Parts: sequence; C-alpha cells; structure tokens
Amino acid sequence: MSLNGTPRGERLHIAVFGRRNAGKSSVINALGGQETSIVSPVSGTTTDPVYQPMELLPVGPVVLIDTAGLDDVGDLGQQRIHQTMRILNKTDLALLVVDAACGTGEFEQELLRTISDRGIPAIVVLNKIDLLHVQGDESEVGAAGLQAEAALGCKPVPISAATGYGIGELKRLIVASLPKEEDKFRIVGDLLNPGDLAVLVVPIDKAAPKGRLILPQQQTIRDIMECDAVAVVTKEQELGHTLASLGRKPKVVITDSQAFLKAQADTPKDVWLTSFSILFARYKGDLPRLVRGVQAISRLNDGDRVLIAEACTHHRQSDDIATVKIPRWLREITGRRLQIEHAAGSDFPEGLSQYSLIIHCGACILNRRAMLHRIEEAAAVGVPIVNYGVFIAYVHGVFPRAIEMFPSAMLAWEDELSFG
Repeated sequence: MSLNGTPRGERLHIAVFGRRNAGKSSVINALGGQETSIVSPVSGTTTDPVYQPMELLPVGPVVLIDTAGLDDVGDLGQQRIHQTMRILNKTDLALLVVDAACGTGEFEQELLRTISDRGIPAIVVLNKIDLLHVQGDESEVGAAGLQAEAALGCKPVPISAATGYGIGELKRLIVASLPKEEDKFRIVGDLLNPGDLAVLVVPIDKAAPKGRLILPQQQTIRDIMECDAVAVVTKEQELGHTLASLGRKPKVVITDSQAFLKAQADTPKDVWLTSFSILFARYKGDLPRLVRGVQAISRLNDGDRVLIAEACTHHRQSDDIATVKIPRWLREITGRRLQIEHAAGSDFPEGLSQYSLIIHCGACILNRRAMLHRIEEAAAVGVPIVNYGVFIAYVHGVFPRAIEMFPSAMLAWEDELSFG
C-alpha cells in the first residue's frame, strides 16, 4: 500500500458470494472496471478470498472480496466454504450472485438467512442475463428474476458482467445500501469543534517504519483536520513546554498509551486526556464493553489463562508490547502466576472459553464489523475483553480520567464498580 493509500481497515467491505461459476469474479471485475480477479469457465477457480480495493463514488474507498463457491465439494471444498462464511465477520454489504440460467436453491436461501440474522444488508445479483437474451426470448430474463424473487424474498438486480448491462444500476444500489458519511464513526472529530486544539503526544515508535508515524496516529491527525480543528504534535518530553506555549488550553491531549503517566502529569485536570488506543476502542469496537472487561483483571487467580490477541503479525522488538510489556504489567498488578498466551491473525484460537481475560490490540487493520464480531465472540462464551489502551490506562492508574470524555464508557465503569 502506498503512503497515501487508504488502509483496508478503513474501507467498507463488500463481499461477493455465490455458487461456483455464478460469475462472482466477473462481477468484481465489472464493478472495478479492470481484470483483477481470475475468470475461468472451470468451476472453483477462486479458492481463497481475494481482496480488491477500489474507489466507489460517492462512497469513497471500499474493498471488494471475491470468495470461493458456496457449493464447493470434497473435504478441501468444505474448508473453502468455511473460509468463505468467515468473511461475513467483516462484511459491511453482501452481494449474492445468482446464475440467471441456473436459478436459486438451498445454498442461496441459507446464506441470506445467515446474512439477515447478522444484520448485514444484502443485494441479490442476477448475472449472465445475456445468455438468456441469446436464446432469443427476453421474457426469460423476467421469469428468472421472478423465480429468484419468489425463492429469496427480495427483488434481484439483473446484470451481465460480460457485457456491462446493469452494472451502473448495481453500483447505484450498492451506494444506497452502504452507510452514509453521517452514519460513520469518527475517531475523535465528533467531539471537537472547528478551531479546537488537539495535542497529540507521539513518541518515536521503534516498530514504525523509519520516517513514518504509525497508522493510528496518521488517521487521528487526518480526522482532526477533517473537522477543521487543529492538531499539534509533540513528543512526551516536550508536552509541558508545548502546552505552555500554546496561548490557550487544548480541548484534548491524546497520547500514546505507553506515555500515559508523563502525559497525565503534564496535562491540566480540566483538559481531556485519552490515548490513541482508547479512541480506537470506540472507533473500531465497543468502548463501554471493553471498559467493563477491566474489572476482570482484579479477579484473576493463579493458573488463569490470559490471551493477548493481535490482529496483525509483525517483527517483534526486544521490548515488544504484546510479549514483554503487557505480561510484565499484568503480573505486577495482579501478583498472580498466570498462563499468558499469544495469538496473531484474523481469527481467535479455538477454545476461547478457556481464557479468563482477553487483551486485544487497537485493531487498526480491522474494520469495525470485524472487531465487533471479536467482541461478540468473547461475550458469547462469557470471557471479558479489554484492548491495549484500556488495559494500560488501568494498570498505570489513569482510570477513570482516560475515559471521562466518553459518557457511555464512564457509565459502564461506574456500573462495574458498583457491581464489584
């Protein structure tokens, strides 16, 4: 990805589902206007999910996801189907592609039920209508559409990915079905007014590529600028001098979690103080639920298993946050002999119920739906979950100040205190 490219976690995810050879890859290519997915008359050409970023105006950056066929066969086919269904965990809009000549059946009906149960908007795409036209009877297109509508309970969009017919209408429906700009979550911009000052405390992170800020910092600066507020960036040892030289108090100080103690000491008590990771807990997930998970730390016992989960894999530093610092802080604050395990990647490990606590990264590479799914997975088996920023603020004694700018999070914290 280029420096100016929109990260995948910031793009709305549009996943394309359907049987083998229904034309899913052709639909991806037609929407993107270029040959990015492999198209072949051989069934099962797409085996693993394929991600294709594109700009869809007026929505903006999206990512199209090509998937394996829902009717794949054999043991390997079943694994591919399982992988395809997992894509729903991150899907903002589902396109169900149906071959106009083959019709619909149990595969399509079951998938639509699953999509509906998850609250994901869906569009049924009736593809290959050009083949019905070739047969000389245009009424067959209408008949195929009526059959699909009767079977699936929604009116399909007739298209031909091969000729381009109906692609414009499909794009229009996609735009209408995706979240509008005013419905999107902001990182911090919804809490600022034009002209407000936001001071960002940014240590030079060893894990960041040389000459670059890490992704959450870049995104937060952009969000502040988009709401016409002013971002002032400083290092932790310069925070006191920076605040003294501004001439007026900032609305908020946003710090790297690992500089919380220094930032708290230098930030006036009547100025909001939080961290990039806590902002992302709200932006990508469910901050009140992550705050509720904090109380589980004090209830840990000897032998309890704690999972430290990261969405991405990266080169480990000698003072790595996940494998070195968090385990040390956790043992110091609890005084317990804990079994601490680590997982990285797009899925939690099997047997999630065996853990007494999950500590999750900031999820900067995940989209919101994917992170919410992870939180729901933990809730389903009764395992408390926090994210790095919430955890670090708590163990460093910066609670509840680090969340006081978020009323719903404060309410969750007070509820947990009274319950405890």
